[in-house]
Amino acid sequence: MRNTALLLGAITALLIACGNSEADSRASLAPAEGGAPKGEQLFRMHCVLCHGSTGKLGFNGAKDLTLSVLSRAEMITRVSEGKGTMQPYKQMLTPKEIEAVVDHVRALAVKP
Repeated sequence: MRNTALLLGAITALLIACGNSEADSRASLAPAEGGAPKGEQLFRMHCVLCHGSTGKLGFNGAKDLTLSVLSRAEMITRVSEGKGTMQPYKQMLTPKEIEAVVDHVRALAVKP
């Protein structure tokens, strides 16, 4: 019984120590030293599976992001709300993080 209580206490302490605080979730969008910009990091984490690293993969019906004609505001809405098989990210990413992802996607666009 005592071992169980100690184990539960240790697990609880670990979860508290490793948990995300609101301050952590709103951390700076600046890249880590020598790292990729935050928008690119978030894109790699959430978008690459379907859109690919260049935005052209098209897996599971994903659009070719390099050819998008959506405005920045429309892209922010699309990422926030989702569409079709694309899930909404408004509960997973902060508004600033969504903007950073959109800015990264806009940088992928094919220039005329």
